[in-house]
Amino acid sequence: MADFTEVGDRVWVARYDWFDVNVGLVAGSEGFLVIDTNATTALGRDVLEAVRRVSPAPIVAALNTHLHFDHSFGNAVFAAEGVELIAHEDAAAALPEHAAEVREAAAEDPDPRTDDLADVEVVVPGRTFSSALTLDLGDRVVELVHPGRGHTSGDVVARVPDADVLFAGDLVEESAKRNAVPGFGSDCYPMEWPATLDLVLQLTGTGTRIVPGHGAPVDQDFVHEQRAALGVVAETIRDLVTRGVPEVQALEAADWPYPREELENAVRRGYEQLPGVRRQLPLI
Repeated sequence: MADFTEVGDRVWVARYDWFDVNVGLVAGSEGFLVIDTNATTALGRDVLEAVRRVSPAPIVAALNTHLHFDHSFGNAVFAAEGVELIAHEDAAAALPEHAAEVREAAAEDPDPRTDDLADVEVVVPGRTFSSALTLDLGDRVVELVHPGRGHTSGDVVARVPDADVLFAGDLVEESAKRNAVPGFGSDCYPMEWPATLDLVLQLTGTGTRIVPGHGAPVDQDFVHEQRAALGVVAETIRDLVTRGVPEVQALEAADWPYPREELENAVRRGYEQLPGVRRQLPLI
């Protein structure tokens, strides 16, 4: 169980031990927006109880910053309360297949905490959008923006302009449990991620508190540094493909800003997303 800690005017974060995942909470005169619903039904109930410890005000909506289960498998708890669920259209469309994959993997996982995943009722958000959505909480608005593909195809950031807080989801990674390595999963877009973070940075200022999907809140400088490292990953993959280095040799053929074992998916996905470059002799 975790409690919400205020990080801005009527903006809170609760940090949960499993996956070091963050859940956000934004209050307006009409009620709350919950940002991500945690990884299981039981953890979703923990989030709901933590919200009620802040205030009995109604919950207007719950946002999934992307489809991954640690951010969406608590959806049923909020749906049962009549809360509107919101996500990017790609995230909503892919959630059922993702849920099936998670359940299959959980059956092989010895961690007893994964037992709860098998019984989760997966609820797909009913309100979706493609680019941007403004959510009215009464005396304030929250801007929901899809800045591009990166961690997944359906990443969303939530900006609270009057509090100067931005929830970045897993587009930004701070957690020491992962050595602050961005989550290069099987559905990542490493070649587009740097440009996506460029847009995220345009939504921030030097004083903005940026809440990552995992770990402690960070500042703009931290995101600039992570964007630079992501740029190195993308350009290294592009260089390897251009030089005709086989994918199976790519990890050992270059220097990387992150441990090689964290980059297997990034390299595989990058090679998939870049067209092959044919070597040709110059015409004289």
